[in-house]
Parts: sequence; structure tokens; C-alpha cells
Amino acid sequence: MLVLITYDVNTSDSAGKKRLRRVAKQCVNYGVRVQNSVFECELDPAQCRFLKQKLIDEINETTDSLRFYYLGDVKKAKVEHFGSKQTIKVDEPLIF
Repeated sequence: MLVLITYDVNTSDSAGKKRLRRVAKQCVNYGVRVQNSVFECELDPAQCRFLKQKLIDEINETTDSLRFYYLGDVKKAKVEHFGSKQTIKVDEPLIF
């Protein structure tokens, strides 16, 4: 299923900057960055539960925000892109 993960980490101190890097690193391991703090991830249910728990464990729930949008399996009907950033199909092999 396609999951859109967004986050906002308070970086007013060095601990926040470290949390931001750790959250981004986990997301990079599972998906494609489409905006600064937005990732498209193609996940099976087990991967989704695992990643969600890892991210929840990383953030500070009093100062940070983490959102998961579950778009399902019919992503072509739900995702449109306009603008300069090239779209990457996360469910196909990457060939450059």
C-alpha cells in the first residue's frame, strides 16, 4: 500500500536536530522524499507497523508532529503531481 508520511520536528535545540535526522533517515530507508518532510512509501502491513513504531519512538510527542496518510493500492487514481520535481515510481525498479 502507498503511505504518505509527513513530519514536523522542533529543531530549536540540538536534540531536535538529531531527532529530525533520525526520522528522515528512517523514512529514506522505506520510501522516496517528495518534499522536505514528506515521504511516499510503498509498504506491506508489517513494514508499516514497524516503521510507524520506529518513528513514534524517535519523536518528542509534546513538540513534534508525525502523520500517516494511507492511500491504499490504487495510487494512480489518487496521486497527481505538477511542477519541477520528477516523480519516481516507488513500486518499480530504479534505472538511471
